[in-house]
Amino acid sequence: MNHVILGAGPAGVIAAETIRKHAPDDRIVLVGDEPEPPYSRMAIPYLLIGNIQEEGTHLRHGAKHYETLRIERRSGRAKSVDTAKRQVLLEDGTALAYDRLLIATGSSPVSPPIPGMDSPGVHTCWTLADARAIAQGATKGARVLQMGAGFIGCIIMEALAARGVQLTVVEMGDRMVPRMMGPTAGGMIKDWCKAKGVTVYTGTKVVAIEPAAGASSHGLLGKIASAVGLGGGAGGGMKVRLSGGETLEADLVISATGVRPNIGFLEKSPIKCLQGVLTDEHLQTTVPDVYAAGDCAEAFDLVSGKTIVSAIQPNAADQARVAALNMVGRRAVLKGVTQINVLDTLGLISASFGDWQGVPGGQHVELTDRGAGRHLSLQFDGDVLVGCNSIGWTEHVGVMRGLVEGRVKLGEWKDRLLADPTLLMEAYLASAQAQSARALVPAH
Repeated sequence: MNHVILGAGPAGVIAAETIRKHAPDDRIVLVGDEPEPPYSRMAIPYLLIGNIQEEGTHLRHGAKHYETLRIERRSGRAKSVDTAKRQVLLEDGTALAYDRLLIATGSSPVSPPIPGMDSPGVHTCWTLADARAIAQGATKGARVLQMGAGFIGCIIMEALAARGVQLTVVEMGDRMVPRMMGPTAGGMIKDWCKAKGVTVYTGTKVVAIEPAAGASSHGLLGKIASAVGLGGGAGGGMKVRLSGGETLEADLVISATGVRPNIGFLEKSPIKCLQGVLTDEHLQTTVPDVYAAGDCAEAFDLVSGKTIVSAIQPNAADQARVAALNMVGRRAVLKGVTQINVLDTLGLISASFGDWQGVPGGQHVELTDRGAGRHLSLQFDGDVLVGCNSIGWTEHVGVMRGLVEGRVKLGEWKDRLLADPTLLMEAYLASAQAQSARALVPAH
């Protein structure tokens, strides 16, 4: 059997290893589009902080790991898939035949249509090459402007703050982390960041990035920017114009305005794509013997009853294992797509689970103590907790996940939580144990 895996991120590597474990004689070709050994993008902030070296970002260590497992690594990027001929055409013209194909091509940063986005001083923070450029420019005291304060943006912000830069964050949403947090929670994160010395604009867009002609060397990058290509002006500086009319000076601009799945090469194929590559509970696409996993996959979530793209590494790992097992003929089912985000923003821990915005007709309760930096928002559908937001409530993170993902029927405990949402642990112990006990009772 000949397996081709497109994508050498966590999903691709885990799938390749799983296939090898269960199919020792099959051929495995792992295709990656970067010159680096397979690595984790989530480790890049730790690289920028200085906690690890580049080798620490690698998914597997040991020069011969893939060779020992007889996983053939190929460098290239998919141009198209011919499902009738069962082959993948790479951009360099190479055709790879397959019996089973896994699409694990991940996602890429979205570049907003802003004049000046192609300036040499503007970077995404997505690849190791990006990290090298940012590390060179984000020196202590450098004026850094970050576009975007979503989940990924806040992680990047943590690394930049640790490097001692003068940091400004511009978010077009009305609050920080708008796709993860409600207005109260997002506002509390903003206040926290401002108290830590970060300048934050919300409800604001960058409308243009221009060279600051004749910029002086007072920006620490000014003396070296011309040599390393970090800025647009003679002194290395840039002027960033905002929708509110302000103009800010920056030595470095980082774009963290979101990502989209890498699925453009499937446009002319019969493989159906919605937000991502549409898959069933076995991670098989609409074409037999073609599977998808990771950030590019739109998988069925048993909890919500919908197909969703949830681009977090635990999902990539689970989906990769399920897809790989099915690729070698071992029937496996994806139990669900985890909708969880736990974020550390300059020391403030926040979490988001499930349908945190609530559902039509559902009830909700909020408890906020701004002085203590704590916030809790619970969303119910009937007597089931379907989503929640929390800040500073770290002791309940596991309980929240258990209640949401387990769709535990709370019964009378729903009303108790509406009266006092801090009773999550007691509600979980009483309701989850009762639900487990009922499940053990044989049907008559």
